[in-house]
Amino acid sequence: MPARKKAKSRRRPETPFRHDRKGRALQEIGATIVAGGKGSSVVEEIAELVQRTCKYRWVGVYKIKRNDFVIEAATNKMKPACPRFPVKQGLSAKALEERRTVMVPDVRKEPCFLPNFWSTKSEVVVPIIDDEHDRVLGVINVESAKVNAFDKSDRDFLEGVARIIWRALR
Repeated sequence: MPARKKAKSRRRPETPFRHDRKGRALQEIGATIVAGGKGSSVVEEIAELVQRTCKYRWVGVYKIKRNDFVIEAATNKMKPACPRFPVKQGLSAKALEERRTVMVPDVRKEPCFLPNFWSTKSEVVVPIIDDEHDRVLGVINVESAKVNAFDKSDRDFLEGVARIIWRALR
């Protein structure tokens, strides 16, 4: 008796964020930007959507203005201790210089951590890069009161947001 051929799976390869809440949030952010959304009110809406989507404690979007990071949007009506600081300070400076996401599982072990809130234990900082002019416009800063609060899916989602949001900051 001849061996049976194994049927090939017709399943599509998984696409990140296709049907989950993060994917829907990225689609909503993209639609807002495509519709011409710009300015601080749009950036504020996006920050709030990111915070609600992942239940982050705090999301801040900083824009670079005259060699300083300046808060453009912040969630939960929480005022950061550093609404403006030099581009050479903190984890944001590292994300700017290296042009990559900085994830810190325990900020108490990070010498260049610049505290916004006394209770922050872990942080993610994602550079917002203007693709048209190849320059960093600012950063997305997400903070948690828990150690090891962020993982690869958080990084991927926030990098997706950063790839879209730069258009609203110009």
